[in-house]
Amino acid sequence: MHDKPIPEQIIYVARRMFERRLTDMAGGNISVRAGDQLFVTPRYAGSKQHWQLATDDILCGPIAGDELFQNPRFSREGKAHLAVYRAFPDVGAVIHAHPFHVLPFCVAGRSIEPVLEATQKFGVTPVVPFAPAHSADLARHVVESLRGREANIRKQAAAVLLPKHGIIVAGLDLWAAIDAVERIDWNAWCILSQGMMPATPIPYTVG
Repeated sequence: MHDKPIPEQIIYVARRMFERRLTDMAGGNISVRAGDQLFVTPRYAGSKQHWQLATDDILCGPIAGDELFQNPRFSREGKAHLAVYRAFPDVGAVIHAHPFHVLPFCVAGRSIEPVLEATQKFGVTPVVPFAPAHSADLARHVVESLRGREANIRKQAAAVLLPKHGIIVAGLDLWAAIDAVERIDWNAWCILSQGMMPATPIPYTVG
């Protein structure tokens, strides 16, 4: 799959995300940089298409220009994607999603500590200041929160939480980004599950 055309890679990742509850029908976006061009999922990919996309659904346009804003199918959340690509040349893919176990942290306004060995490389996933969805302020907050974590991006990815909304992951490429989304989601589940564990170990007996 890694050697397929970019639109096909995006479609594959979109379906896997939906199947694995890494996003929902409410929304999200997946984009990939290809030179000076951006490939990105369309508006309403979740709510109207349930992430069952075709190659002609994937939009393409320049990163440096604003032509994509004129396309009626361009998601308003694409502002944040473009802002990240313009600010960080090492970013090869951006995923905005609503992962099942991450959303409670977004609601609580609580950062996600890396409690799994597999998430240590990402460090703490912080919460950005609140700004309305689709706004230029939100895109600015995302970029500001990613600054200083360029080494994480070059290694694999860096992520931020959007208050009451979801997560944005800036990855070295699409596969690094989706891998990071799932690792952070499982890490979030491990934190949440601690509250359900007994205070003392349950005695183990055989027979």
